[in-house]
Amino acid sequence: MASVSSFRPSASSIKDRARKSVRRLRTSALPILQCALAAGLAWWVATTVIGHHSPFFAPIAAVVSLGLSLGARLRRSFELVAGVTVGIGIGDLIISGIGSGPWQICLVVVLAMSVAVLLNSGPIFSMQAGNSAVLVATLIPPGGTGGIDRMIDALVGGLVGIAVVAIIPTHPVRRARKDAAAILTTSSEVLALVADGLRANDPEPIVKALRKARATQSAIDGLRSNLKGGQEISRISPLYWNTRPRLERLMATADPIDNAMRNIRVLSRRSLTLVRDDEILDPRLVTQVEKLSKAVEVLREMILAEPGEQPDQAEAARVLRSVAKELKPAIVETAGLSATVVFAQIRSLVVDLLQVAGMKRISAIATLPPTVEKPAYQPEH
Repeated sequence: MASVSSFRPSASSIKDRARKSVRRLRTSALPILQCALAAGLAWWVATTVIGHHSPFFAPIAAVVSLGLSLGARLRRSFELVAGVTVGIGIGDLIISGIGSGPWQICLVVVLAMSVAVLLNSGPIFSMQAGNSAVLVATLIPPGGTGGIDRMIDALVGGLVGIAVVAIIPTHPVRRARKDAAAILTTSSEVLALVADGLRANDPEPIVKALRKARATQSAIDGLRSNLKGGQEISRISPLYWNTRPRLERLMATADPIDNAMRNIRVLSRRSLTLVRDDEILDPRLVTQVEKLSKAVEVLREMILAEPGEQPDQAEAARVLRSVAKELKPAIVETAGLSATVVFAQIRSLVVDLLQVAGMKRISAIATLPPTVEKPAYQPEH
């Protein structure tokens, strides 16, 4: 029977959780400040400037429209205001005619949310439509000015939220750049583990690599969200209009990074099969996996480099080209199925990574030695 102490978290585990919590708080510090400031300003505008007595929905709308996520804040603001308008409009119309009660609440919620879904697929839109319909059916007297006041408060909250983002913006590139670099760090580590497993004919490092590779999807989703948020900031904040070209280059890496991680997962799975089947493997193939791991590290440094710093895109592409030119069919001339699949995945991965380095896909494919007599794209050499 396990002792009670075995279920207690260790000191190192507690410290690790604490570090992660502090890191999360540090990452969210500016969005939290933005939400707090927007809530206070929205209340002040609604009470002092517009003259509403208790505009509780203005600060709520400001916080909901901003949130802690940087992505799609303008869309959230639009959905929130539109949802309030639909909910109050339908609720006021129905409740004025049939009165208020349990079945009336059910009816107005169904109608308001159904209309919202028909008009827009956004979750905030439909939820706010339902919430607003409930308020009309329970708290706001039908036919009065409460519904109109709430629409105005929602608009005030959404607009104040956008204004706060413009005046106190997060850097449109920095967070997404760190996300991309973190994914590339994991990619390099996974490839290094795969190479270790292949060289030692040991499945354990590859199992660990596959686990790490499969855990990256949330990071990729975060990268895409932060890129959307950065794009919005670069549009509405004059402070960061000059970051648009740099942001566009970073946005162009999102799909290739995603594709690269997918190829790495397949490469890891097939490498595991290769080792478990004890398939004969040319050592040169393992060497290419090791070189690719180091090349990805250069790519990570490129992502983090400031304009004018090294390594730049040209340097990262040069390192990846040096890997590409060695990926000749002779490496798997007498290989089995799994080794051939690993070889093919490495080639596909190099194409993805060259696109992260700024190359077009056709040009990236052309860096690879041909595997057929008449390739679709002529090789460079």
